[in-house]
Amino acid sequence: MSAHDLILAAAAGAISLAICAVLWALAQRRQSQGRVDELAGRMAGLEARAEAAQASAEAFDSALLAVEDGHAMLASGEESLATCAEALGLEARDPQTLVNALMRADPDHARRLRALFERGEACAFEVQGTAGVVTVEGRAAGALAWLRLSAVMGEEAGLPTAPRLAAFLDARACPAWIAAADGSPVWVNAAWLKAADAASLDEAAARGVAFDRGADALASEAANLGQRRDAVRWATVGGRRRAFHIVAQPLEGGGVGVWTEDVTELEEMREILKRNVEAHDETLNHIAEAVAVFSQGKKLIFHNTAFAQLWALEPAWLAEQPSHSEILDRLRQRRRLPETADYAKWKAAELDRYEQLAAGPDDLWSLPHGQTLKVVRQPHPMGGLLLLFSDITGELKLKAQYNALIQVQQATLDKLNDAVAVFGSDGRLRLHNEAFARFWHITPAQLDAAGDFEGVVELCIPKLHDMGFWREVKGRVADPDPSARAPMSGEVKTSDSRIVAYQSRPLPDGATLIAFTDVTDARKLESALAAREAALTEAERLKRDFVGNVSYELRTPLTTIIGYSELLERSGEALSERGRAHAAAVKAAATQLARSIDDVLDMAQIDADEMALDLEDVRVSDLLISVAGRWMKEAEAMRVSIVVERPDDVGVIRGDARRLGQILDHLVENALGQTPPTGVVTVTARKALGEVQLQVSDTGRGIPFHVQAHIFDRFVGRERGGPGLGLALVKALTELHGGWVALESEPGAGATFTCHLPEEAHAAAAQPELGLNG
Repeated sequence: MSAHDLILAAAAGAISLAICAVLWALAQRRQSQGRVDELAGRMAGLEARAEAAQASAEAFDSALLAVEDGHAMLASGEESLATCAEALGLEARDPQTLVNALMRADPDHARRLRALFERGEACAFEVQGTAGVVTVEGRAAGALAWLRLSAVMGEEAGLPTAPRLAAFLDARACPAWIAAADGSPVWVNAAWLKAADAASLDEAAARGVAFDRGADALASEAANLGQRRDAVRWATVGGRRRAFHIVAQPLEGGGVGVWTEDVTELEEMREILKRNVEAHDETLNHIAEAVAVFSQGKKLIFHNTAFAQLWALEPAWLAEQPSHSEILDRLRQRRRLPETADYAKWKAAELDRYEQLAAGPDDLWSLPHGQTLKVVRQPHPMGGLLLLFSDITGELKLKAQYNALIQVQQATLDKLNDAVAVFGSDGRLRLHNEAFARFWHITPAQLDAAGDFEGVVELCIPKLHDMGFWREVKGRVADPDPSARAPMSGEVKTSDSRIVAYQSRPLPDGATLIAFTDVTDARKLESALAAREAALTEAERLKRDFVGNVSYELRTPLTTIIGYSELLERSGEALSERGRAHAAAVKAAATQLARSIDDVLDMAQIDADEMALDLEDVRVSDLLISVAGRWMKEAEAMRVSIVVERPDDVGVIRGDARRLGQILDHLVENALGQTPPTGVVTVTARKALGEVQLQVSDTGRGIPFHVQAHIFDRFVGRERGGPGLGLALVKALTELHGGWVALESEPGAGATFTCHLPEEAHAAAAQPELGLNG
């Protein structure tokens, strides 16, 4: 290649390079212009945004400060900065002076600002200045710390800011929140979260829990109606049911503020009060006194059952709550009020009692039909008047009767010879009779002046010096222990040689009765009677010994006489007829005398309680036949018939056969003596309810009525000789068997003696084994 070609090639390359350079330069210029245009647009946007931020900051009366390395610069809000400086009382209006003033205002504020500048910790607080309040909010962004300051001047300086108000609500112990129009919470305090058991509102919404659905419905109702709503709701908080008073108030700008107060104790007290009122009303309905409560407007607001019954008022009419005046008018129409000459004046006086603040004196109403009422009026705690009517008609009657009884009691005590005094549990002398003053030789005036037990003892000591006795009596009077007030009795001797019997008796009302009796004469008489009784006992013993000895001494020769008389009767022709008659008479007289002696001995044994029954089974029919056989010969001689009636159903009686025969012998002997010739003596037995009756009757002349009362006494009816002990012995032997004897007789119509013997022994004198076998 030639040099020319080389040059041309070089020139062409240089031209190409130049063209490429120009094209690249043009491309770079277009690219740079695009970037410049982009940056210019971005700068224009930033300027617009900065102007908007500054405008918005200035629109809300706040100043924005940027702090870097402790140096403060104003970002926006020059007028607001001046207002903040004025609120703090600063003359300088530069940002640095304002920040320094904020740090000097309170150590806590300085700590918060340093934490913001050094570590970027956000803060919010308020500073109280001389002319207003400055609210400070701090945030960190990169190396800069930003402070937003706003001032509140004049009357609005006392209003809390939103953060302070939120903190205040958050510190409440009861739930508080702001709800949307549908009732759902949009802001809640800590108490709401604790009650709902949620960490945050978002968590509560996610879980679908709430403090109370009824409260949410109440908030929705307040939002829809635009009116305040409140209610008391029960909710479970912390595992316990509690009552809350919930208030929902629509807020300006939308939403509903919900405020709660824990009124559990109030509601419980309200419920207790309600139950107490119901129980009180129920109690009043069960008492006998009539009760009526009138309101301050003089309307009947309560009455018990006794009120309607006392005044005979219709329950339906009372349920309409008539006025006090209407009730008085209706009662007057029915003549159920006290009679008065001026009813209008009396009624006005009754209604004027509503104006009295204190309870008035009790009043007595005497009604036309004789009933007496006690009327109690007192102001009602809830206002109005309470009336209580008590029917004291019976009480007045009982009081009159009581006073009469007291007078009778006092008059009765005054007529007693015993000295009586009654002391109360407090030792006061309550009652005494006239004999008490006479007994201790003191006057009634002295007793009245003594007053109590100690004073009475001082008056009695001159006659009875034994202080131990008086201390014991005082213990019976004043000791509160019931066991110490047990009755006591005894005897003491006074200084004037009287023997005094005393006794104490506790009375039902806690009082004690003390009685004194002069028993000097009685004790002397008792001594004399004791000596006489001893003498009588000795005489009785001597009598028994004498009777026993004499009877023994008499029975021995009588046995001899009877024996020889029987021997003479059997001598036959050796003795004349007249002699045999004399022997028979001697034998009869000796036999009668022996029987009389036996009767005397038997009675003496019974009197000495020394006779014992020899019990055995005795067939009643055989007993009757045996007795009739013994007296048949003598009856024939007297031309008297003995008839024996022996029913088969009588059976066997357990007793002493000898004594039962002795009873019938005496009754038959008595009947033969009372029966004239051709008469009849009937001996019979029959079985009655629980007993066997042995009966002897005659057709004789009967027994006079004045003699019947003493027919069984000793030594009565001795017409035929003998000691007169036959019927007395019948009575004694029957009673010894546990029975009793009865007489039925009319003069001229004969007599019937009936011995009632029990089937089983029941009397003390009877033998335990006495009985009847059918």
